[in-house]
Amino acid sequence: MASADERNSRTIHTAACLIIGDEVLGGKTTDTNSAYMAKWCFSLGINLKRVEVVEDDEDEIIEAVRRMSDRYDLVVTSGGIGPTHDDITYQSIAKAFGLKLILHDAAYERMKKLTKPSKSQPNFSWDVESPAKTARLRMVRLPIDETRDLAKQALFPRDDLWVPISVVNGNIHILPGVPRLFENLLEGLKPFIVDRLVDPEGKGICRIIISTPMSESAIADYLTELAAKVAPKGVKVGSYPRWGKRNNSVTLVGRDKEYLESLVPDVLKNVQGKRVNVEGEDDEPEATTSAAT
Repeated sequence: MASADERNSRTIHTAACLIIGDEVLGGKTTDTNSAYMAKWCFSLGINLKRVEVVEDDEDEIIEAVRRMSDRYDLVVTSGGIGPTHDDITYQSIAKAFGLKLILHDAAYERMKKLTKPSKSQPNFSWDVESPAKTARLRMVRLPIDETRDLAKQALFPRDDLWVPISVVNGNIHILPGVPRLFENLLEGLKPFIVDRLVDPEGKGICRIIISTPMSESAIADYLTELAAKVAPKGVKVGSYPRWGKRNNSVTLVGRDKEYLESLVPDVLKNVQGKRVNVEGEDDEPEATTSAAT
């Protein structure tokens, strides 16, 4: 089994995203973070292999992070790191890898410096022990491996945010569930991993979209043959029906842009299609009918 330092240094081919929260599974909150991460991975050339949602349950979190850390090069979790009783992500992940929760001094100092006064707690003081202070400290007690370099276990991508990215077992990156914070921290993570990407320039994966008036069944045989032909080159062929629209979509996805471009003329011919930049851009306006008088 790879060590945490090995996981923290190897080339990043694959990724997984773990969304943690009863509120997502219960329908109260709509998850947008996994979709944001999917686009982020695509732009960097990382193959996002799995997205899971689990409840705020210690056993569920432990099982998921152990499995994901072992199978994927980069793991990002979202949610469960707030100050309340049901925010159990830190403690669960610490338990998963036999670690202690330790007050991270740098994170604590940043918290004190950057946290704005709360109108609901006008008398709060960092110098006075209180339930509110105890609750806030939950957010800077991080899973720490005392045998490893501390700098590799807590990253601070944004100067204007005190929230760290806690890195556990070398490849699990713990982020908050609030979309704005999640997005800002994920974007800030790029400089820390860019030299470990398959393409260190971070050019990402290419996608070509072709709009076709033909039905999926009419082009199924051709696309099956095409997919088999281009698979050895690392290209994936996709077919997507667009219900209620005149045209469907065919996509070519891969890293070798020149090779993808070479395929386009043949695909256009066989699906009687048109290349588009954005799916649906060639949709005709829906006809409007006036009521009979």
